[in-house]
Amino acid sequence: MGAGARPLAPMLLAAVDLGSNSFRLEIAAAAGTHVERQGYWKETVRLAAGLGPDQRLSARAIQSACACLARMNERMRGLPTEQVRAVGTQTLRQALNSNDFLVEAQSALGYPIEIIAGREEARLVFEGCMHSLPSSDRRRLVVDIGGASSEVIVGRGFAAERAESFQVGCVNMTLRHFGDNIIDRVRMRRAIVACAAEFEEATPDFNSAQWEEAFGSSGTIGAVSAILRAEGWSDGTITAAGLLRLRQALLDFGDVRRVRFESVKADRAEVLAGGVAVLSAVFETFGLHQMQTAKGALRLGLLYDLLGRRESRDIRDATVERIQDRFGVDRLHAEQVAVVAQQFFGAIAPEAGEEQRKRLRWASQLHEVGAAISRNDYHKHSSYLIEHADLAGFSTSDQHFVATLALAQRGNLRKVVLALNDADQAARILALRLAVVICHARRSVELPRWTLRFGRTIEFGLGGDWLAAHPLTRHLLDEEAQYWERIGFRFALKPL
Repeated sequence: MGAGARPLAPMLLAAVDLGSNSFRLEIAAAAGTHVERQGYWKETVRLAAGLGPDQRLSARAIQSACACLARMNERMRGLPTEQVRAVGTQTLRQALNSNDFLVEAQSALGYPIEIIAGREEARLVFEGCMHSLPSSDRRRLVVDIGGASSEVIVGRGFAAERAESFQVGCVNMTLRHFGDNIIDRVRMRRAIVACAAEFEEATPDFNSAQWEEAFGSSGTIGAVSAILRAEGWSDGTITAAGLLRLRQALLDFGDVRRVRFESVKADRAEVLAGGVAVLSAVFETFGLHQMQTAKGALRLGLLYDLLGRRESRDIRDATVERIQDRFGVDRLHAEQVAVVAQQFFGAIAPEAGEEQRKRLRWASQLHEVGAAISRNDYHKHSSYLIEHADLAGFSTSDQHFVATLALAQRGNLRKVVLALNDADQAARILALRLAVVICHARRSVELPRWTLRFGRTIEFGLGGDWLAAHPLTRHLLDEEAQYWERIGFRFALKPL
């Protein structure tokens, strides 16, 4: 660095966790392969409490959530979109009107919001916890109790080997079992049994024979640890005996509204009964005797995942390769389709962002994954597998976009007519369909001179001599023109 030159400012990253109990924002500076916290903001929103019997978020809950997100926007304003990742968890997975919520929430936050699947949430929790703990070769159990779900993971190093999300959390269990505010022995036992029933089938994966040390993260577990330390019942380690004393203390309070501990805030105390029931069920079902706390969780996992994407270490690429291997995809052919599709997409959407290009690439690499089930209608099988598989690093919206592309790769376009209303997705669909046609012979293809324009009229120009030498491709392109014309587009194939 020359004399007087200023050192470059560290790159800032932001993670927003739209949890079922609280919304949290964490801003961190990337320092090499590590992140260092620069700012933190938390608000108790209780989104899960706004979910009605019809499984729809109330207008009041949406308004409250958006007001919080607008305040977070002020903290993040100016950060590039690619340096921010905002995710929704169990309540948004569950809400039937989550798409309506996202429209308003994204406007308030000023950044895209993804809804992530339960296992993806669990993977990110594990990664975040491992980055906050000393490195170890020991197999670790991690438990994270949220507002409407709890994640349980076993892994080694930074790799989650088994991960599950269960629909029990501090808010929904408090509302379900202590909704009348009364805490008594019958209600507490009923709540623990109900939670244990959720965990029971996973016992073989998470019992004490599967791990060597246990950790817990997030609000409920942090609060329990703080209470046990403050009351002198342990050094902060959560033990079965300490949990028993805490349950007895809650029974002595007798009413959710009277729960008070100097070491926890009032908003946490209000949902402590449900959270303690979940944690007690974890101890009983999986055979825990003690648990240490870990500071890192979902937000830290998001930050490291985001850092990996910025440093070209996107876990989604590794996931795609794993799925290709699992289902015996012809990688050479898939890669050729991906290269050609990217060329076409670049011509008709030159301003497209990196995430848009990646979605097309993943769809190209996985477009034939359904052939492992049947060559007949393999595009439908591909779409189903992509939509419903556990794909590490992918949000549910990522999976939906890629699955839609796989479905749209061939045949009638009416099945994806709604997706064609999105100009970017329509451009990706056209690019993939043309690439699948051009590469149909599964041999190396060297494209001749070509042009491509996309609007209500599609103009595809190809070298005339090349078209004459490839009559089957010409036939397939004529068929492609008919598919587009049936849904109101004009498709003009022009020899150059």
